[in-house]
Amino acid sequence: MVNIGVGPSNAKTITDHIAVLRPHAWMMLGHCAGLRNSQQLGDYVLAHAYVREDHVLDEELPLWVPIPALAEIQLALEKAVADVTRLDGPELKTIMRTGTVASTDNRNWELLPQNEPQRRFSQSRAVALDMESATIAANGFRFRVPYGTLLCVSDKPLHGEIKLPGMANHFYRERVEQHLRIGMRAIEILRAEGSSRLHSRKLRSFAEVAFQ
Repeated sequence: MVNIGVGPSNAKTITDHIAVLRPHAWMMLGHCAGLRNSQQLGDYVLAHAYVREDHVLDEELPLWVPIPALAEIQLALEKAVADVTRLDGPELKTIMRTGTVASTDNRNWELLPQNEPQRRFSQSRAVALDMESATIAANGFRFRVPYGTLLCVSDKPLHGEIKLPGMANHFYRERVEQHLRIGMRAIEILRAEGSSRLHSRKLRSFAEVAFQ
């Protein structure tokens, strides 16, 4: 478990160094801004696509390269949420939604003139926004390390629900422990299934040899 701090630069630097250890997978657990009015503080977001506005990997991995979701990790994270919350089916969907996660390097994106970032994020159909997830997924794709993202909604800046000190304290008490237990449960599920399922051809191009 690594606390990467805040921002895409930290995310890139740390995953650059972790990648050389050839981990079987890495997962991003963090907080995000919920972009949909139907989301509640404390809801989970399972990323199945990414919008990269982090500007730290554009040269190494061009923006036109898609960063796909990986089924094995997606299923493990979804099952982990179900196991820990003891919810399933329609009930599970009330606290977790899948969708596109946008990552930006601008902490004050919602304050920019003419709402330019908001328009772009709306066009992408993003359901959540943070500063690190797309960077971690993109670096996983770049280094052939399986990746996944499960975020927890901590504020809704477009709908007037911002993170205030009192709210943050209550939020942390209620959600951080559960979120970490979900991450650990996902690791247990992946370990039980075996690492050979993770190291597949999905992260290799047609011109590459097989390697872990």
